[in-house]
Amino acid sequence: MLYDRWRQIMKERASDLALIDLAVDRRWTFQELAMEAEAGPLPNEQILFPNGNSSEFVITVLRGWLQRKVVCPVESAEQKPASIAGLPDEIVHLKVTSATGGISRLIAFTEEQLMADPENIVSTMGLRPDWPNLAVISLAHSYGFSNLVLPLLLHGVPLVLVGGALPELLRRAAAGQSAVTLPAVPALWQSWSETDAIPKNVRLAISAGAPLPWTLEEGVFSKHQIKIHNFYGSSECGGIAYDGSLEPRREAGYVGGPLRGVNVSVNEDGCLVVSSNAVGETYWPEASPALCEGVFQTSDLGEVSEGKIYLRGRAGDQINVAGRKVAPEAIELALASHPQVRGCLAFGVPSLDAQRGEMIVACVALTSDIGAQDLRKFALARLPAWQVPREWWVVDSLEANGRGKLSRSFWRKRYLRQRQTRS
Repeated sequence: MLYDRWRQIMKERASDLALIDLAVDRRWTFQELAMEAEAGPLPNEQILFPNGNSSEFVITVLRGWLQRKVVCPVESAEQKPASIAGLPDEIVHLKVTSATGGISRLIAFTEEQLMADPENIVSTMGLRPDWPNLAVISLAHSYGFSNLVLPLLLHGVPLVLVGGALPELLRRAAAGQSAVTLPAVPALWQSWSETDAIPKNVRLAISAGAPLPWTLEEGVFSKHQIKIHNFYGSSECGGIAYDGSLEPRREAGYVGGPLRGVNVSVNEDGCLVVSSNAVGETYWPEASPALCEGVFQTSDLGEVSEGKIYLRGRAGDQINVAGRKVAPEAIELALASHPQVRGCLAFGVPSLDAQRGEMIVACVALTSDIGAQDLRKFALARLPAWQVPREWWVVDSLEANGRGKLSRSFWRKRYLRQRQTRS
């Protein structure tokens, strides 16, 4: 089914440009891409692990589809799962994710499920063959695979492999096109905006992989006249929500409306529940009731109102202060409005007073030297007193990980190690 669909796309657009790899200065038409995939050595392994961000990644996927192998994209060869055995015959694709405890596990997909995600994405976002995708984000990550690789192979949307996120590389990639689509993560949009590197011919700007601060969205819109469209999804089910509006959002928690073909509701615990044809078959090797029968129970707290989806934090991130719970996002949003706060994270740690449960720590990166008392006073004017952080930890910067995300658990562990060293 997957390879048949690719062959159909290839025949319809045989002589059209399909793929450019700027790192090696090569380009392929759809027909040339098919010829290279079919002419190369066919793999003997039952499971293929495309990795990296080169044309070889795309060609490996095609060879896997041709031979009906299971495809499991990984960031690097070192990320390969130790062993995979006993997969049901209908499984054709695996995504590598991490369980809450950090143990690597897999999400299994059938052909129908894998094809449904780009169908929902393309039809909702309006991806177009005359607006090539610029590939800066990882092809192996669920976001990159569904927004870059699958639209190329299943919908004929050309792909330009940029070779990195540096401004000069981005400008070079965009220069050869009349119009482009640029999917990225918030950290990249922030960097490109500050260095005036966003190409003038970006017609569709997308941000996912981490929450898009509405202040960043507003700033880019004001400075570059480009609307960044917020995209929210999960490895287990692909795309969930998309903000298709033409002006910046006015509320940080708003992530957009459900993608076409996707239904979103809220369960009794206040977490979002996603149902669609793109929801994965199961976790592997251990199944979970959170992912089965076309339904994915997320751990994201949220609201659905009049077709609009709002995120209110993650169930596991809530901070328990003397029996009262608060989402760290509420604290971060209040602090982020301070003109000297460049970035912030809030998290809970065990209080030194056992009767109080947790205490709130604010980890902040500042643009100037201001004291904790000033920050506390600012927070008190915007938050209930019990939600104001008790501990202020000033750092030089809050670095995002390779996927553009800020990890509360990472910074919480660093704080606890530092506290233990002090004591």
